[in-house]
Amino acid sequence: MDIGLRLQGVRKGKGLSQRELAKRVGVTNSTISLIEQNKVSPSISSLKKVLDGIPITLADFFTPDEGEGEDGPFFAAAQLPDLGNNGIHYFLVGRHHRRHRQMCILRELMPAGSDTGDSMLAHDGEEGGVIISGQVEVTVGDDIRVLGPGDAYYFDSRLPHRFRNVGSEQAELVSASTPPTF
Repeated sequence: MDIGLRLQGVRKGKGLSQRELAKRVGVTNSTISLIEQNKVSPSISSLKKVLDGIPITLADFFTPDEGEGEDGPFFAAAQLPDLGNNGIHYFLVGRHHRRHRQMCILRELMPAGSDTGDSMLAHDGEEGGVIISGQVEVTVGDDIRVLGPGDAYYFDSRLPHRFRNVGSEQAELVSASTPPTF
């Protein structure tokens, strides 16, 4: 997906100028312009902050023209939209339930050396997950731990947090958060 073009379309569709969106989000006009020109690739946390100013959810941003789909409880891997960027893949479970969802479940793939960004993430709710493969350094507040296969985490997501793949291979996680952040 062309993030810049999609952001520009959503922004204009809501009748917002770059200046107005920048003011709502607390960034400069040039930041919005650089994202829309694809000269800057924002982290998920930065993109979420910009989208909150529109407002539009990450799920709606990354799945713009897809129908609601079936209401069934099962989803093939190909039905999970990838909401990721910067090399990290966030496959959303139950996309078509997003308007009524109470939680967010993700299958995450993190290439070796990747992380969720220089800025720590923080949002309302709780978050938890299990490492399926690889080595992931999880930072929550002042606590830092490297987790491996079978290890898990659960925390108040209002605490600043960050995830980094510190291993030499791709890491896979399954995570959940409530309320949904995607």
